[in-house]
Amino acid sequence: MKTKKPTIKKAFINSLLNFISILPMMLSIIGIVSIFQIYITPDMLSTLFGYSNFTDLLAGTLSGAIANGHGALSFIIADGLKNEGVSIYALSTFTLAWVSLGFVQLPAEAAVFGVRFTAIRNILAIFSTILITYLTIVTVGIVS
Repeated sequence: MKTKKPTIKKAFINSLLNFISILPMMLSIIGIVSIFQIYITPDMLSTLFGYSNFTDLLAGTLSGAIANGHGALSFIIADGLKNEGVSIYALSTFTLAWVSLGFVQLPAEAAVFGVRFTAIRNILAIFSTILITYLTIVTVGIVS
């Protein structure tokens, strides 16, 4: 039996449908970032970030885990935070935690995969987020 080759038209339609499906999420993030830029002042950010590299690492991990979402959108938010002077430690951990952790979906994940698996996965994700952040900072320091 012969399989049909995908056509450019089908690929375009699938891409368009995928784009349309993520458009509401992207627009909402743009809206949130806009509100964030208006109502969150640099003084407010300095209370969460800026004490030390270690506290920036913890604050970035926690805030990314709470506000998890699509990876590409974390870069938009991280850029806004960078423009406010947030350290690279916080930005790296925030971006990684945004994608790999997700405290909001823990109950659903535990219901589907089990509590033990969910706990082990999230513990490993926290440690790997911190390790990858450290390695990223070291690499950026070497390259710069």
